Amino acid sequence: MHQYQHRTQNKDQNGSGCKRACLPHTFTSRNVTTDIFKYTQGRQLGAFRGDLIKLTGNYVAAQIPGLLQEQAFQLGRINKIFASQWLSERKVVIGSKCNQIAVLDLFTKQMAMIPSLKSTDSSQPADCPCGIHAVELNPSKTLMATGGVNTNDLAIYQLPTCDPVCIGEQGHQDWVFDIKWLDDQFVVTGSRDGNLALWHIPDTLEDNVSRMQSLQVPEYSVINPTLRRFCKKAEKVRALAYNDNSGHIAALSLNAYVHQYDTRTFKQICCKKLHHTRENVCMSVHKDRGLYAVGSQSYVALLDSNTLKHVHSILSKQRGCGIRSVSFRNDVVTIGTGQGAVLFYDLRMGKYLECDCGHPCQLTAGKGWLAHDDNYRDYFYDQEYPNAIYTHCYNETGTQLFTAGGPLPAGLWGNYAAVWA
Repeated sequence: MHQYQHRTQNKDQNGSGCKRACLPHTFTSRNVTTDIFKYTQGRQLGAFRGDLIKLTGNYVAAQIPGLLQEQAFQLGRINKIFASQWLSERKVVIGSKCNQIAVLDLFTKQMAMIPSLKSTDSSQPADCPCGIHAVELNPSKTLMATGGVNTNDLAIYQLPTCDPVCIGEQGHQDWVFDIKWLDDQFVVTGSRDGNLALWHIPDTLEDNVSRMQSLQVPEYSVINPTLRRFCKKAEKVRALAYNDNSGHIAALSLNAYVHQYDTRTFKQICCKKLHHTRENVCMSVHKDRGLYAVGSQSYVALLDSNTLKHVHSILSKQRGCGIRSVSFRNDVVTIGTGQGAVLFYDLRMGKYLECDCGHPCQLTAGKGWLAHDDNYRDYFYDQEYPNAIYTHCYNETGTQLFTAGGPLPAGLWGNYAAVWA
C-alpha cells in the first residue's frame, strides 16, 4: 500500500497551520504505479499508445490534497469572494459580493482592480445588487465573462489585458447567478428571474457603442441576447453546468430542480426534482464520467448527466452548514463547506480521502479578515464565524488550489482567500 506524508490542518493563533503529521492512504496507487511502469516499458518498444497524463491524473488528484499548505492573502475591505478563475500560473481573477472584480498576483501578492462596466440608460438595474457570482473564461482564454455594475447584465473583457469588450443588456430582470461558455463566441447566463439567456460575442463589435467611456474605462459595445428561455418549474436559477461531450447544459434552481437543455436547439429536454431539497446552490460536471454534482445543505448529490437520475449521495462531514462550492478533478470531488473546510471524496473508492488515523484529509480555512463594524458589535460580537468556501478552483496542473469566500452570515462583512500549494 502506497503512503505519502500528509499534514492535517489544525488552526493555530493565525487561523491556519499544521500541528502534526499523519499518513493518509490510497488503495489505487499500486495499480497506477504498475501501469506507469508498463507505459514506460511499452513506450521503449513502441507498443504502448496510451496517454500518460490521463494515466497519472487520478493518482495525482488523490495524492495532492495531502500535500497542500495554505498561503493566505490580504484583500483589504472586499466583502465575500463569490467567484474565481485562474488566468495564468501566477494570476487569479476574483469577484465579490460588493461587486468588485480584481486580479490577484500570487507571486507579488498585489491586487489590481478591474473597472466594472456600466450599462446604458435602457437597462433597468435589478433591486438590491448582489455582487459578482460568476467569472468564466472562454475555452481559448481570450475572453472573460462576468457581471456588470447592473448585476442583471453581462460584462465581457478581453484577455490577458482585461480591456472591456461589451456589456450585455436586456437578458435578465434579476441577478445573474452563473455563466457558462459553450465555445469561444457563445455564452449562457442563468438568473434569479428563472431565465437562461444565450449571447453571441462576435469577433468585431461596432454597431452599438456605450457612451460610458472614461479615462479609466475605454469605450465598449452593447449587445442583446440571441434568445431567452424560461426554465419551467424553476424558482431562481442558481447554477449552471455544461457538458460539451453531450451538448447539454443543466440549470439548478433554488426550489431543488435540475433543468436540462440541448444547446443545439436550446429546448428543454427534461426536468427532475432533487432528492435533497435544501440550499441547492452549486453544481459541477464530470464530462468523462457523465455526472453532475449538486451541493445542498448536507449532501453532494451525483446525477447521471444524460437522464438526471440520482446515482449517489455524498454525506458532508460537516452536515447542516451547507455545501458552498463543488468541483471534479479527475476522480476526486472537491467540496467547499460553509464552515471553512475543503473535503476530498474519491469516486473510485466511494469514500473520503483519509489519513491512517482515520481522520478525513481536510483543509481548514484561516481567519481571513472581518470588519468589526456596528453590525458586528450589535449582533455578532465575541463569536467565531468560520469563512465559508464560496469558490475554489485548481490550476491547470492540479497542483495548486485557490480557495476563497468569507463569513457565512449575511450581516457580516469580511473576506478570505488563499492558495494551497
